[in-house]
Amino acid sequence: MAPVDYRKQTTLITGASAGIGREFARALAARGSDLVLVARRKDRLEELAAELSVRTTVIPFDLSEPAAGERLSAEVAARGLSVTSVINNAGFGSHGPFHTLDPRRLRDEVAVNVAAVADISRAFVERLRSAGVGVLVNVGSLGSYQPGPGMAQYAATKAFVLSLTEALWYESRGTGLRVLSLAPGLTRTEFFDVVGTDSMARYGRFETPQQVVAYGLKALDRRNPPPSVQSGVTNRVAIRATRLLTRRRVVMIGGLADRR
Repeated sequence: MAPVDYRKQTTLITGASAGIGREFARALAARGSDLVLVARRKDRLEELAAELSVRTTVIPFDLSEPAAGERLSAEVAARGLSVTSVINNAGFGSHGPFHTLDPRRLRDEVAVNVAAVADISRAFVERLRSAGVGVLVNVGSLGSYQPGPGMAQYAATKAFVLSLTEALWYESRGTGLRVLSLAPGLTRTEFFDVVGTDSMARYGRFETPQQVVAYGLKALDRRNPPPSVQSGVTNRVAIRATRLLTRRRVVMIGGLADRR
């Protein structure tokens, strides 16, 4: 595949107001891509846009609402923009025994982590394939690869992201579109503030958003990018190790880790 010339890209990034999404915006702007920044917090998006040297469009948007992809696509079209790459980064988690969690929060979690990712991918993938010069990145998690007792729904939503994205990678072969599921591990973002716990800090070393984004872009720079990657050497080793275990053992280890 030909290298991506980001100077000819207009990249839409969801969850761009903080963390990994914000760093994707900075990194892609440094490579010359114009940007469409999407998140609920308009002030954060405008602050970020002001520091970037490329054409940047801010779209305040709530991805938990139905038909997110269709509505976002219509908004992009109304502004006369032609999107050639998409980074589906928005998402959040919930922590605690599944039966104790607020049902409305769980519904919103599925809406943002699953429905919006699918809707936006579907709304834009045909034009991305037709353009044949950009990328579609769906940000998953290490939770994509194993059940997560204590974060059962979050891990399940990210398993969906992995499965969907790898299938889209296959379906997009030969089109010039690079499709990638990027799985960060523990990362220094606002994620744990939203989840309401910092208990995972004891599970391992944190990466920075810059490290995660750099690894994802490095994977996309390959001549033949893989369908999915895990950021961080320790994380990649851990995922490979789980493949040697039974599903029962993997779930048990996850449950014991959550109780520590």
